[in-house]
Amino acid sequence: MTMPNAPAPSPTPAPAETSADRHDGMAAMPGMSMTDGDRKTMRMPAAFGPYSMMREASGTAWQPDASPVQGVMRMAGNWTIMGQAMLNGVYDDQSGPRGGDRFFASGMVMGMATNALSAHDTVAFRAMLSPDPLMGSRGYPLLLAAGETADGRTPLVDRQHPHDLFMELSGSYSRRIGEDASVFVYAGLPGEPAFGPGSFMHRLSIMDSPEAPITHHWFDSTHITFGVVTAGLIEDGVKIEASRFKGREPDQNRYDIEAPRFDSTAVRASWNPTATLALQASWARIKSPEQLTPQEDQERWSASAIYTKAIGARGYFAATAAWGRKTEIDADGHRGPGLDAYLIEATVKPDDRWTVFARAERIDTDELLPAPGQIHGPQFTVGKASVGTIRDFRLTRNVKVGIGGLVARSLTPGGLDPSYGGDRTSGMAFVRLKLG
Repeated sequence: MTMPNAPAPSPTPAPAETSADRHDGMAAMPGMSMTDGDRKTMRMPAAFGPYSMMREASGTAWQPDASPVQGVMRMAGNWTIMGQAMLNGVYDDQSGPRGGDRFFASGMVMGMATNALSAHDTVAFRAMLSPDPLMGSRGYPLLLAAGETADGRTPLVDRQHPHDLFMELSGSYSRRIGEDASVFVYAGLPGEPAFGPGSFMHRLSIMDSPEAPITHHWFDSTHITFGVVTAGLIEDGVKIEASRFKGREPDQNRYDIEAPRFDSTAVRASWNPTATLALQASWARIKSPEQLTPQEDQERWSASAIYTKAIGARGYFAATAAWGRKTEIDADGHRGPGLDAYLIEATVKPDDRWTVFARAERIDTDELLPAPGQIHGPQFTVGKASVGTIRDFRLTRNVKVGIGGLVARSLTPGGLDPSYGGDRTSGMAFVRLKLG
């Protein structure tokens, strides 16, 4: 089956895009699961420009072109349809007096449809849903995590908040303006503005872990934004884009669609110098992000590097290194201290059965011991390291179930010893159903 104004599918295996693929506006894609899941080549459009579709991550973010397919693809007339699902059933045990344990469900189900209307014009639509609201408003125990609120009155501390049912409902249009150049516009309700690397549940370097990073509110907490419009320019491996979006975090009704408001700005520059490397730097000024401190704005900076390389026919190695800074700005324009976050994460998948993942983080935070009636308190530098593995069993060519676990160690200064106690080890055991 062919697409309009595009070459026919090729049966020749191709681990990476060739220069010819880059110049005809379509992509040679590895990992296609339309047959037996082995890497094969297929011509299909990327949503935002004339390059490999595998470059596209969550929202308008980029990942390395060498990234494998994570999902199932089909043709429906002139449309290319992609489906992906990852659903986790997790038992979480966080140690110490501020920990806890519980069972919860997490993950996402996503669908995307892309149509190359002509040799120059492409439209795409994306929908992504999450089972997270089933956790209840308080989410799940996660030591050293902080951000948002459980009930509109008290901040969440040492817990990860649930995401909304609707994580993304978006559409985009791109126009090719040269051999390797394009312009695009993206809109979502909700959607993801042009800030940071792709969100953690889409990063190949850690997507197999069901544990959210404690750096979430530095890098990718804007990935569910109720109202975002992004415009960008792409020239070969370089992308410059800017967003206007709603700064306020989603409210406590996890099932609704909130009214958009375009009061915040983000700008991002991305560069993929090789097929295995994706770099980005971004800035955002966010209006009143937190419900409990509506008088405070935030400025955020982010820079990251993502590396991905194939291993054999169905494996890969992926790693991400990132830095972020957020600064509170009060109603009078006074700036608080810059709070930094650092992240290194990596996944090794030697074959279709085994996956090993690890993450190390460090953050400056003032939200772990908030003052009464506030979300801020004394500042501490804390860290966390985790390592885990998952064993997958393939049920069909496109569906597999996995059994996994992880262990994590929280790293806190002496000033937090009375609060967190002596046992800083926690863990998760999980079962995963994955499409793709």
